Amino acid sequence: METSYQGGVVQEEASDNFQRLSSTIASNIKKISQNVSSMSKMVNQLQTPQDSHELRNQLRQIQNYTQKLVKDTSAMLMELMRMPADGAASRLTRERLSDEYMATLNAFQTTQRTAAQKTKDDVKKVKAQSINIGDPFAISSNNEEQLVEMSDTNVRKQEQLTRQTERELLELEERERDIQQLESDIKDVNQIFKELGQIIHDQGAVVDSIESCVEYASQDVEAATQELRQAATYKNKLRKKKVYIAIVVAIIICIILILAFHH
Repeated sequence: METSYQGGVVQEEASDNFQRLSSTIASNIKKISQNVSSMSKMVNQLQTPQDSHELRNQLRQIQNYTQKLVKDTSAMLMELMRMPADGAASRLTRERLSDEYMATLNAFQTTQRTAAQKTKDDVKKVKAQSINIGDPFAISSNNEEQLVEMSDTNVRKQEQLTRQTERELLELEERERDIQQLESDIKDVNQIFKELGQIIHDQGAVVDSIESCVEYASQDVEAATQELRQAATYKNKLRKKKVYIAIVVAIIICIILILAFHH
């Protein structure tokens, strides 16, 4: 009795853990979906008049936060997939969450790829402009003498051009780091796809095995039922045969008694 009670407690705790974990995963999927929607709007503003340094900082922050959330949710979903699902409702919940998460993950990766491609285009554009302008820091001795003879206005223009070029170079380095980070994150998402896909495939194989066992069991039950029907038929025939034999024996006995009575 005590063992049965303890088993019930363990089963109840496992069910609570399943529900708690599935609820957290559902909440995270919703957050990731909302973040992807915000990221998509920001990516669409890149290379437009709305593009700005602040916009790219916001995009970088939400991208990093969502990437971390994706990793955490993936670990939780893998744990959920390994949990025993008692009942059809639990299996349906697990399948629904995995389908929703894979779709959300696909949308997140698509947004990442678009952001990376636009950033690459920006880097190419800045590099092309730098080549056309030339290196502002490559000043020869002749240019130094000419610079001394420049008026104050020309000097200020040259300083502004130098500061602008410095900012562009810093932004170029920053965007190249963004590209590297995005490409690394995309690889991580690809790995998550592979791991989840393998687990889902394994779970599908288990489901197929269960369905096969159920099918075989159904066939065995049907065969057993058929055998029982045949046995019942044989039993009925045997019973009828015994009745017929008893009637014949009774008739023979009656004839013998009648003959004996007349004698």
